[in-house]
Amino acid sequence: IRARCHTIPIFHSYNIEKYQNMKLFTIVAASCLSKTTFAFTSSVHQNVRSATALNANVGIYYSTQTGNTETVAGYISEAAGVDIVDIGDAADDEITALDSIIVGAPTWHTDQEEERSGTEWDTWLYSTLPNIDVSGKNVAVFGVGDQASYAEYYCDAAGELYDLFEAAGCKMMGFTSTDGYDHDSSKAERDGKFIGLMGDEDNQ
Repeated sequence: IRARCHTIPIFHSYNIEKYQNMKLFTIVAASCLSKTTFAFTSSVHQNVRSATALNANVGIYYSTQTGNTETVAGYISEAAGVDIVDIGDAADDEITALDSIIVGAPTWHTDQEEERSGTEWDTWLYSTLPNIDVSGKNVAVFGVGDQASYAEYYCDAAGELYDLFEAAGCKMMGFTSTDGYDHDSSKAERDGKFIGLMGDEDNQ
């Protein structure tokens, strides 16, 4: 297993609203995943890592096409104090041993019903996930997309992650607001909310 940990002190490519959204997601995910209550704060200058570092048995898994999803995974890693692993490098027993999982993907195959990310997730979700027991695990999802060029398919692959982990019996955590985003539609929306944290490294 090749785990890569990022140390990124500032979420430099995000505006204040997106920074707050990322911090809120991390706090909500952390509190749900670790079953610990964290205090919410309106100050964006508070040290996020100290406020949200996880003490639970948690893993962060991603895969990437251009590197943007790895970058966002690094932001979450820094905020949560948990290393990141490419899903293509993950062992089955490593994942089944966890209590909670944070997972993220880009969207590459637009307007598709399956295999939307164009990454290792496309194989893992359909070949590995159905054959391992993840039922009862807490799962939070993040996605990375391009609102300007692919406004009709923004972060669709994140919705695929959500649907398949939920179907596998996981407890899904970390819904976030769609406020402040500039997209037309997304398969990562449920009842007017995003199913997790959605990021756009190209435009914000």
